[in-house]
Amino acid sequence: MLTSILFISICFLAYANGANDNFKGVASLFGSGTANFRQALTWATLTTLAGSLTALLLAQTLLVKFSGKGLAPDELIHTLPFMIAVAGGAGMTVILATRYGFPISTTHALLGAMAGSTLLATSGNISLAPLLSNFVLPLLLSPFVALLSAGLLYRGLSMWRNHRQLTNNLCLCIENPESLALASNVNMTLAINVPSLTLDRQEACVARQASQILGLNLERLRDGLHFCSAGAVCFARGLNDTPKIAALLLLAPGFDLQWIIILVAMVMLLGGVFNARRVAETMSHKITSISHEQGLSANLVTALLVISASKLGMPVSTTHVSVGSLFGIGLVSGKANSGVITSIALSWLLTLPCAAVCSAAISYYLNAYLQ
Repeated sequence: MLTSILFISICFLAYANGANDNFKGVASLFGSGTANFRQALTWATLTTLAGSLTALLLAQTLLVKFSGKGLAPDELIHTLPFMIAVAGGAGMTVILATRYGFPISTTHALLGAMAGSTLLATSGNISLAPLLSNFVLPLLLSPFVALLSAGLLYRGLSMWRNHRQLTNNLCLCIENPESLALASNVNMTLAINVPSLTLDRQEACVARQASQILGLNLERLRDGLHFCSAGAVCFARGLNDTPKIAALLLLAPGFDLQWIIILVAMVMLLGGVFNARRVAETMSHKITSISHEQGLSANLVTALLVISASKLGMPVSTTHVSVGSLFGIGLVSGKANSGVITSIALSWLLTLPCAAVCSAAISYYLNAYLQ
């Protein structure tokens, strides 16, 4: 009975996570007009699924950390009511935020749910040291690191582009052969005709009748990099979030690790496909106006930070990093919507206590039912 309830609770949490998080990596694609909603959603879904399945190989540390080890007593985390309460409390918090379009952190919700269940079960006896070092500090620092990094990267790219005075249409061309002297004396000069390579605007190359080797459209290159960076963010999210949810089933009897990962990945996919619209609008259009270059900068920073965190076993929130990156871009460009950012920050502050209360309530009623 309890195992079935745990299974349903994990599926509910995975669905809520997909609904709230699926679009965050591709928000800049939609917001900048590089892709429409359906195109961005499809790309996010495919790359997130790839990251979720890769979690089997690269995210083993997070499986241990988010099973509750170090935060709650071992005898507690091996009980089904504890895992049910954590999954249910976190899932209720995330789905509520999704209903109102707030991009919150599933990581933060899981942390709050674990703390709430642990406080109730141990009458306030909770280990604060691992709570601060392994969970709270990475979650607090990640948005500020992302904000600073994205702002600096975008400023640097803008200065470099302006300094180089790059145009959108470039070509690599072969110019007419020129004579190159190899050796000479008073009676004879030995020379060969050597064609020269030139990088210039396509219009200038055509005017000189040069033979084009490679035409380079910087707008297409930028959009291609934008898609790749957005895919990297979604891949990183799947890689980072799937183990956190799967960890709650890891200690339950009768479940194989590989099938847990596959189950969580599939349910996350469904949540992202059917309930991503509200959060997509907030991320794409309400935080700041996003240009192609700005979206590229934000996605590169987000992907780098989240993938690095996965490799190091740090439970960094993709939400905090992606929103921090967008806000950093908005500050540099002067287009940040401070009212929306304030509302999102408030939802972040409420995530942990809301999840703790929901988890504690579920734990209380489960224990009352079992007695």
